[in-house]
Amino acid sequence: MEYTVQKLARLAGISARTLRYYDEIGILKPARMNSSGYRIYGQAEVSMLQQILFYKELGISLESIKKIVTAPSFNGVGALKEHRAQLLEKRKQLDLLIANVEKTIALTEGRMSMTDKEKFEGFKQKLIDDNEIKYGKEIRNKYGADTVNKSNAKLKNMTQEEYEEVTRLADEVNATLAEAFKTGEPAGAIAQKAADLHKQWLTYFWSEYSKEAHAGLAQMYMDDERFKAYYDEKQPGTAEFLRDAIHVYTGFKK
Repeated sequence: MEYTVQKLARLAGISARTLRYYDEIGILKPARMNSSGYRIYGQAEVSMLQQILFYKELGISLESIKKIVTAPSFNGVGALKEHRAQLLEKRKQLDLLIANVEKTIALTEGRMSMTDKEKFEGFKQKLIDDNEIKYGKEIRNKYGADTVNKSNAKLKNMTQEEYEEVTRLADEVNATLAEAFKTGEPAGAIAQKAADLHKQWLTYFWSEYSKEAHAGLAQMYMDDERFKAYYDEKQPGTAEFLRDAIHVYTGFKK
C-alpha cells in the first residue's frame, strides 16, 4: 500500500507539515513523486517513520535520529528490539513513580507512615532510569558495567540531605558555567570554579574520582550529541567551553 503525505500523516497521528520537514532535512524521503508532484510513501518509508517516532518518544533529537537511521550499519529489527528494551525500562520507571505517589497519598491521608528515604526513592530511581535509557550503553562501554552499577548504588543510598545538596550543586554548576561562558576564558577563575563545582557534583555519583576520568567525561560531552545538546541548549558552544575548562582543571593536555 502507498500513501500520500496527508494519508500517512493521519495514519501516524502527526501533521503533514512534519512529514514535509522530514523530507527537507533528509531523515525521511518519499519513495517517489507521482505525475502530479505529490510525495508518495511505501511500506519501507512507513517502517522508517515508525522507527523515527520511537526514537522521538525516547527523547532523542532529530539530528541524532538522522545519524542513527541513515548509518550503513542501521538494522531495523535490532532497533525495534532495542526500543522494546528501553520502553520496558521506561515502564519500570513509571511503575516506581506511581508506587511512590500512591504511598505519598496514603501518607497524606494518614493511612500509612513513610520515611524520608522512601519519599525520595522514586525520584532517585527515575534519575537512574533516565540516565540508563539515554546514556547507559555509552557510559557502560566507556567506564565498565561495574563502575556504573556502583554509581547507581551510591545514588540509591543517598540521604535526603545529600540528594538535596547534589540537586543544588547541579543548579550552581549551570549558573556558574553560564557566567563563565560570557568571559570566553576556560582557564579563568570563574570557569575553573565551574569545573571544581562539576567535580564536587560528580563525587556524589562516582565511587572514586580521577582527573583522567573527569577529563574523559568532559570530552564525551562534546563527542555525544545528546550531552552536547543538553549543555548547548541555551548557549551554543557551552559544551566545548566546559570541556576546555575541565581539561585545564584536570591538567589534561590535548
